[in-house]
Amino acid sequence: MSASGARSMLPALSPDERRHCEAVATHIRAELVAAGGWLSFERFMELALYAPGLGYYSAGSVKLGTGGDFVTAPEVSELFGRCLARQCAEVLRETGGGILELGAGTGALAATVLAALESLGVLPDRYAILEVSADLAARQRARIASLAPHLRERVVWIERLPEAPLRGLILANEVADALPCRRFRLRGGKVRELGVALAPDGSLQDAEADPEPALAAACAAVLGEALRSLPEGYTSEINLRVAPWTATLGECLERGVLLLIDYGLPRSHYYHPQRSSGTLRCHFRQRAHDEPLLNPGLQDITAWVDFTRIAEAAADVGLEVAGFATQAAFLLALGLEQRLAEAPDPVTQARLAGEARRLVMPEEMGEAFKAMALARGYDAPLAGFALQDLRHSL
Repeated sequence: MSASGARSMLPALSPDERRHCEAVATHIRAELVAAGGWLSFERFMELALYAPGLGYYSAGSVKLGTGGDFVTAPEVSELFGRCLARQCAEVLRETGGGILELGAGTGALAATVLAALESLGVLPDRYAILEVSADLAARQRARIASLAPHLRERVVWIERLPEAPLRGLILANEVADALPCRRFRLRGGKVRELGVALAPDGSLQDAEADPEPALAAACAAVLGEALRSLPEGYTSEINLRVAPWTATLGECLERGVLLLIDYGLPRSHYYHPQRSSGTLRCHFRQRAHDEPLLNPGLQDITAWVDFTRIAEAAADVGLEVAGFATQAAFLLALGLEQRLAEAPDPVTQARLAGEARRLVMPEEMGEAFKAMALARGYDAPLAGFALQDLRHSL
């Protein structure tokens, strides 16, 4: 899709949105000039998403749900959180302790999980939320405020990962996909790094350069001999941050499970020759496209997760891959069909059935999204992975 094609399919910006977009672009242009006229895509993505007061996740805008840019599984249906709560209860019965949720969206998942855990007779000591977006944190507080006092009193917001390792669970639903990534393209069998430069008219444009040593080394390690067989012009992403991110989370876990749910693939599928344009996607008002330089600061930018890279990073810090499955298999193993059967009336059951299809159908979220459990000091079976074991694919 060309930039002009993407722009024509997207809703027009309001005057305030245009001003904000230009402020973000001005900030990026200033850093480009200071850097000599070229930025890695990773740095551009970091600025577009996280620049203080300007980036997509740092400035105030509606991101999730109706009127937002995209919808996550907890907003699709409370069935997601109710099933996930069963997995949380199983772990908490073994470990005790609490739950830490990274990037809690609107707070829907936290609210649903806490209510379901109470019905299961297993509540965490506390439910901590680490959120980088001020407007999402405000929405979370409003959502949690609707809970009964004995539940909402267990919820705390933290600004950084806890210093003392925790027992229990760390939840990361659609978090890893938003870590800034590097992009590369193959030219004559060699790696070229994709970045951002200034066009003659001062606008932002795609640019290529020789890869920085860290990217060249990562491509050689990850792709190996495949570099020789991938087609000319092959374009994809590689995330240099996901390994230290995984390691840092692993160090926060004394005993329990780190549960990741995100769209992604094992490495052999991620870097398949037919996936020649990569996985990068942008989201603006429920429309997806592949032009990250459009509307900086106003749209989400994501890339699929290389789950093999996460598994390797986990092993380096002593975490065991205790489960890997599609979201569909994970939710079905946790009793999705039983939750549907519990609907109080036919109208509610019909609504929930439609939501369930979106969560599990292959053409929706069921196959693209994967669940991965990384465990430390936890040997008990995990019910969510009883129906499917894809660990061999990693």
